[in-house]
Amino acid sequence: MAKIRKQDALDYHAMGRPGKIEVIPTKPYSSQRDLSLAYSPGVAEPCLKIAENKDDVYKYTSKSNLVAVISNGTAVLGLGDIGPEASKPVMEGKGLLFKIFADIDVFDIEIDAKDPELFIQTVKAIAPTFGGINLEDIKAPEAFEIERRLKEELDIPIMHDDQHGTAIISSAALLNALELAKKKIDRVKIVISGAGASAMSCARLYVALGAKVSNIFMFDSKGLLGAFRSDLDEMKTYFAVHKKECTFEEAFKGADVFLGLSRGGLVSKEMIKKMAKDPIVFALANPDPEISYKEATSVRKDIIMATGRSDHPNQVNNVLGFPFIFRGALDVRATSINEAMKLAAVKAIASLAKETIPEEVIEAYGEKNISFGRDQIIPKPLDPRLIYSVAPAVAKAAMESGVARVPIKDWNQYVQELKARLGLDNELLRNITSKAQSSPKKVVFAEADNVKILKAAQVSYEEGVAFPILLGDRQIILDLMNEYNIELPEVTIIDPKEEAEAERRKQFGAVFFEQRKRKGMMEFEAEKLMRERNHFGAMMVNMGHADAMVTGLTRSYRSNVRPLLQIIGLDKEVKTAAGMYILNTKRGPLFLADTTVNLNPTAEQIAEITLNVAKTITRLKVQPKIALLSYSNFGSSPGPDSEKMAQAVAYLHENHPTLHVDGEIQANFALNSDLLLEKFPFSRLVGSEVNTLIFPNLSSGNIAYKLLQQMTDSDAIGPVLIGLKKSIHVVQLGASVREIINMVKVAVIDAQNK
Repeated sequence: MAKIRKQDALDYHAMGRPGKIEVIPTKPYSSQRDLSLAYSPGVAEPCLKIAENKDDVYKYTSKSNLVAVISNGTAVLGLGDIGPEASKPVMEGKGLLFKIFADIDVFDIEIDAKDPELFIQTVKAIAPTFGGINLEDIKAPEAFEIERRLKEELDIPIMHDDQHGTAIISSAALLNALELAKKKIDRVKIVISGAGASAMSCARLYVALGAKVSNIFMFDSKGLLGAFRSDLDEMKTYFAVHKKECTFEEAFKGADVFLGLSRGGLVSKEMIKKMAKDPIVFALANPDPEISYKEATSVRKDIIMATGRSDHPNQVNNVLGFPFIFRGALDVRATSINEAMKLAAVKAIASLAKETIPEEVIEAYGEKNISFGRDQIIPKPLDPRLIYSVAPAVAKAAMESGVARVPIKDWNQYVQELKARLGLDNELLRNITSKAQSSPKKVVFAEADNVKILKAAQVSYEEGVAFPILLGDRQIILDLMNEYNIELPEVTIIDPKEEAEAERRKQFGAVFFEQRKRKGMMEFEAEKLMRERNHFGAMMVNMGHADAMVTGLTRSYRSNVRPLLQIIGLDKEVKTAAGMYILNTKRGPLFLADTTVNLNPTAEQIAEITLNVAKTITRLKVQPKIALLSYSNFGSSPGPDSEKMAQAVAYLHENHPTLHVDGEIQANFALNSDLLLEKFPFSRLVGSEVNTLIFPNLSSGNIAYKLLQQMTDSDAIGPVLIGLKKSIHVVQLGASVREIINMVKVAVIDAQNK
């Protein structure tokens, strides 16, 4: 973890607009009419509707997506009672996390009230503003009473995250740790350091999951909670079941689980040594855990450990829970956050940790590989799947437990809505994935001794879109699969150079020689080329040994394409191959061609490329709306490039009148429908969102897509090779795992169509 310097932190909060959050309008406000609708006199109409039916406040205001983060600053982080003003940076930070992880809007409210009754009455008085309330950094035992009263007296979701957040995340971690240790929760001995709000909530949730109270040894600053103590409040008395005193150190003997929610340095190496086999240690004090990760792992190699720190495995971070718990609760308009909803969150988080980790998550944490095990018992906070794994589980539990007022009827649609909230939704990719899964194909991965390719092959197999065939050095592939924990059951591995492939090399070489013998190819040379993976893989597809091939990660595009064109050749009636990129932008998918093959195509070639691109896009369930680009608008600046684009458009209009295409046109007019209507109302593109751009030459196309990709930070699929007889595609040099996976799906669909 990078060192955080004091001045850096201060500068971060002070630079530009002070603080971390702001209010942004969600409706138009540029005209006088907009302002009249927003305020007076238009605002009276929704006010009257809400006066007639109070529930309409969810329809006409932001209440349905608005949470209050409320504190009195009496127990802030590791800072203690610093007061409401000093707690505001923390509450703003909490609001930031709500927004970026679950698209929930937040007002942070700091109340100058240490008296529980005054605090309760203040929150109740402002509650009509909010769809939910997140209590934060309130000291125990007042926090217990404040939350209990507000939950009883209000009908919106309320949660004190300090109590329940850590409980939910650590419970998920505990379930998975116990599974790895092969232990039963009702039999393990649990030692807990700390008896505050968070520790109490953790212990109670462990009991709800099956732990025995008699097996829990909880310590506060005065020692073990036991029947021999006369100074315990009601919350502590619940765990005071032990009749004999023992010291904190003695409790570690034979203990299976340690949970620390106290202060750093309380636990020694000797204590960890006394624990049972496969000890589970959750040292969660921040910033310094009860025992450091380094110390604990130095004395027990069988340990399963979690901390609250991001620089060690298994960070117990509340952000894994609270944004998504409130998201699910808000979306069914729950009247509370109950035990069933918390347990649903626990199980959803625990389950997610066992699934294959997305490559973007692995890259974000700078790891080689992350998979379920002792160093991965809970998901990473940046895992984008949390919102559509946890929120639906919480919403479903709310419905089943009877606290949901607006039940969800279509769960698939709900998941897509959740993805759309964070920009994770992409209709094109969903359609591509669904189509590929409908009939998976045998796909050759020509550079399988590269870990990116292996990871892409694994995910493609697990998603049910492809049956991978791995080409490359067999031992390197096996070593990489072992090193990165890549599982591909019954996968086919082929090393074209091995003696076992001699007969197939000979067969492939003979076919290749027949194809190229009048184009300078020698027979021995054709067979020798079959030792090269691109040639061998392409011939596998050509001969029907596989359905598709993906290559290109480690070599230049031209060196990859040449053998593919020689071996596979063009489809019937196709004279001009082309390369098309797909960019997934905020405005939807954008298709760009030709970006990789033809240096300076003629008007006839431009027309053919346009038709073939349109067919390809249509197969992806998208209606192509095509602009042929130039520096000119409809003859405004004559020149070779603009004239050939105009000629191509004229041909397309005459011979393919139903095709939605026009040009030649400048890119800004093509992509701005209002500007196009204003200046060129006669264009066939008026009233439509252009999604396909055809470029006059390779230079303009290649530069444009690379600029767009970098400037918009868009995911790219491509270049998709258009016009070949068989499904063979070349990814861009250095493509990410996600881009390779997307290309595999396109290759499978191409194979289906062919």
